[in-house]
Amino acid sequence: MEGDKAQNVKPDAKEKDVVKDAAKDAKEKKKEEAELSEEDRKLKTDLEMLVERLKGSDTALHRPSLETIRNEIRQSTSSVTAVPKPLKFLRPHFDTLKGVFTSMTDPTDKALASDVLSLLATTFEGNREALHYRLTGTSDSLGSWGHDYVRHLQGEIADEFQDYMAADPPKDVSALIKLADEMVAYDMKHNSEADACDLLMELDRLDTLIAHVDAKSYERVCLYLFSCVPYVPEPADANLLKICMQIFRKFEQWPQCLQMAMKLNDIELVKDVFRSCKDKSVRRQLAFMLGRQQIWFDLDEEDLEDDERVVLKSVISNSRLSENFLSLARELDIMEPKAPEDIYKTHLESYRGTGGVTVDSARGNLASAFVNAFVNSGFCVDKLVLTPPKANEWIYKNKDHGMMSATASLGMLMLWSVEDGLGKIDAHMFSDSEYVRAGALLAVGILNAGVRDENEPAMALLTDFVTDPKPLMRVGANMGLGLAYAGSANATVRELLENSVKIADDLEARAMAALALGQVYVGTCEPDIAFLLIDLLTNLSDKDLESPHARFIALGLGLLFLGKQKEAEVTLEILSTLKNPFKKIVTTLVEVCAYAGTGNVLKVQKLLHVCSEHVATKKDAEKAEEAKKEAASAGAAAGDAAGAGAAAGAGAGDDAGNNPDAMAVDDKKEDEDEDEVTDTHQAFAVLGIALIGMAEEIGRDMAIRSFNHLLQYGEPVIRRAVPIGLAMLCVSNPLLPVLDTLSKLSHDPDAEVAYNSILAMGLVGAGTNQARIAGMLRQLAQYYSKDPNGLFVVRVAQGILHTGKGSITLSPYHTERTLMSPVAVSGLLAVLVSALDIKRVLLDKQHFMLYHLCLAMQPRILSTFHEDLTPAVTSVRVGLAVDVVGQAGKPKTITGFVTHNTPVLLGFGERAQLATEEYLPLTPMLEGFVILRKNPDFEKHD
Repeated sequence: MEGDKAQNVKPDAKEKDVVKDAAKDAKEKKKEEAELSEEDRKLKTDLEMLVERLKGSDTALHRPSLETIRNEIRQSTSSVTAVPKPLKFLRPHFDTLKGVFTSMTDPTDKALASDVLSLLATTFEGNREALHYRLTGTSDSLGSWGHDYVRHLQGEIADEFQDYMAADPPKDVSALIKLADEMVAYDMKHNSEADACDLLMELDRLDTLIAHVDAKSYERVCLYLFSCVPYVPEPADANLLKICMQIFRKFEQWPQCLQMAMKLNDIELVKDVFRSCKDKSVRRQLAFMLGRQQIWFDLDEEDLEDDERVVLKSVISNSRLSENFLSLARELDIMEPKAPEDIYKTHLESYRGTGGVTVDSARGNLASAFVNAFVNSGFCVDKLVLTPPKANEWIYKNKDHGMMSATASLGMLMLWSVEDGLGKIDAHMFSDSEYVRAGALLAVGILNAGVRDENEPAMALLTDFVTDPKPLMRVGANMGLGLAYAGSANATVRELLENSVKIADDLEARAMAALALGQVYVGTCEPDIAFLLIDLLTNLSDKDLESPHARFIALGLGLLFLGKQKEAEVTLEILSTLKNPFKKIVTTLVEVCAYAGTGNVLKVQKLLHVCSEHVATKKDAEKAEEAKKEAASAGAAAGDAAGAGAAAGAGAGDDAGNNPDAMAVDDKKEDEDEDEVTDTHQAFAVLGIALIGMAEEIGRDMAIRSFNHLLQYGEPVIRRAVPIGLAMLCVSNPLLPVLDTLSKLSHDPDAEVAYNSILAMGLVGAGTNQARIAGMLRQLAQYYSKDPNGLFVVRVAQGILHTGKGSITLSPYHTERTLMSPVAVSGLLAVLVSALDIKRVLLDKQHFMLYHLCLAMQPRILSTFHEDLTPAVTSVRVGLAVDVVGQAGKPKTITGFVTHNTPVLLGFGERAQLATEEYLPLTPMLEGFVILRKNPDFEKHD
């Protein structure tokens, strides 16, 4: 009885809950109705009556009822501020209306009902009924239903399109495409260019966008498309750039058009844009842009007037660069030369450690030569080498290769001033010292870096030494040719360097020739040179492959494919046949060069995976072998003590077998003949992460976070490479978190980590004169005062920090960080690859590799000219650049600006705008050299 009683109680409780919920719902409904205004209550009643009519059997009332509902909805959604009350009141009747639609037979009535159902479906998530009903509805304009309705359909149409294409067989997408075109036209008229671009990218119909773009919207459209480039996979990234280029061409915006062509790294497109521009002044502006990117081509074939051809040649060849740079220096009053002591500022040190200078004075003099070269770069004046009484004295205060570097510093001091510089260098070409002559050859190359001269002085002076019997002379000549003709793809230089590569008596000279070939043909994918360098690597002995010189051959090969992405795949397949362990090094280097500056996430993940592996190196194998021997001897001793010699031997064998380290060695030995293992390739993987991720801020920040993890958990070879990676990420961009990390690592117990961190501090602050870094380096100079190598690296970093007295940048990016200079990257990579083995390269005899930085040196200047290329002084606002992608209206592109008169220096991340309407710039990117045109509508007011 009690059980039956319990069973009777439960249903009563459930019934009470149901009644309670129903009462609650009724109460809320009543409350909601009470809150409605009289007008809303009437609207709700009218709509419910219209629904009842649709449910009725009188079909004659269907059309007027549907028309009334459509008009109510249209009136409520046509304004952004209006609340769509009809949709809210009709939502509970959605299923009822669907049933009515199914029972309808009149096509006009069904189309009207489809419109209503499509609009109601937008209030439900997780289905595409809004799109389905739209396709069967009337042909009324999409815009009449409001912007939110259009955006909702855009979200559904992309998924529907993918389903249509994935069907077997694929469905007809013509109706979807027609609807999409209508949406794009609506978006372009209502300042929703980003939505239009996203939709067409989803449908893979971006080429149709060009027809919709007008003079008011093309800038916003191209800005948005260009901002998407780092986030789409290849080849979609190239397609976006080509679409931007076509839009700019449509509106004859030639500077932006050329910018896209250079971003695509397609020389034929660059030539086509240059030829298409008929405006004389704009063509001169294009010439300035080509000179900054160091792209040269023969203008003799172009249809130009003789006088104009001469002017354009002088601009493209950068022959005016020195003149314009010195004009800036005079304007800023920084022409006064600085001595190394002015940079060291030892008088500020609380303790003047003299150990480094006294014990190794030659090394101290060499450091001063580098500091003098970097600080006074391009100023054509100094206090050490060019001053007549001291010139020869200072060079001969150095020893051997130090004399070579000291002589080569002449090229840095006279940078870009070819005619005057050759006169200063000529006297050293006939010196009795082989090192001075080699340094003079290198100085000739440095002098011509980034500048072209019709008389080809570098080739004339260096040709005879490329095949010189003395290896040191070949080293100077090969490196000089690489610096002088970087990025030129000069066939004559190629022939000279190929002949030098084939001379087999000295690996260093061959490596410099291979690196020079990579720099001259950077980013060209030249197959014959690639096969030549692969053949050279294949025929090197194991001893040669362990030499640091072999890495420069691999770097030369990688530079051929710089930024070319999938075009390097064939070469990577061929490289898989190389000997181990060098195979991993060269394949890693070629692959990271191919994807440099692309931000390719998959490649970064692959490189991080490489860094996460623990590689059993020779040292690990040797330790395991020692452990095996110790275990064996311990087992034998235990057996002797027990009086069982034979058993002891077996016991020793068992002990060795049970030792996991010993087992690892046995397994290792089996594979060692086939595949010798090294972990050096991990260092190149670290550098590769920086090289790929440096394109944009998000990639850079993610790479920095990854490096922090690698510092905590990585192998020693990885920790040594992390500072080099940070330097690549932030060249001439002293970010505080990066500086803090490098400051900590500069006192690391591992000397190579510390040296690389110090050098990275110089590169991160290169050309900025930042006081924080200068102070840190002065403290490090005291800390390493008894360590000649450490002090040398500190001094070099101080020189790089003050490059050009703060007027020159080493950043490979320019034109508002949209373009990467392949030549600049090739120079930076040569130095950073040297730093990966800093003790055997930069701290040994090849310190002259630091001069590769001249390829990345450019004045961080904004200088304005009239159309006849005479200097124009005008006021400009300089401030921090603001990202305005996708923002409505015409937002300000800079913030926190200061007004200056040109010429003016631009810092990293800064942007300039004209502060007057008197002139119109011929390019929207105010950076470098800009031509101004008089504004015909300008009226000067008193």
